[in-house]
Amino acid sequence: MEHLPVDVRASLRFFAFYLANGTLELDLLDGIDYRPRLMAFGSTLEQVFALYANVLCVNEHGEVLNAGDAEYRAAQWIRAHCDPSYEVEPPFAPWETELHGP
Repeated sequence: MEHLPVDVRASLRFFAFYLANGTLELDLLDGIDYRPRLMAFGSTLEQVFALYANVLCVNEHGEVLNAGDAEYRAAQWIRAHCDPSYEVEPPFAPWETELHGP
């Protein structure tokens, strides 16, 4: 595969837009201005994108199957990062938070 499928690229674009716009999963993150905390250190934002990409499922045709689930899990990580009293349910599995690359 030379490029990511169009559906995957669109899903990533919308995720980045909602994240940067402060409108990611409003039911879970309403009233929490998470953006300054994510931008303070690159590794925090890196973890959010890694979690989103790790949870995202794509079928054999390159169509995204669970963008909403991936967004929600990333939002749960953000909420837990900003609100230590928040308990992630279900807890993150190691594969969800794994960072890939060199």
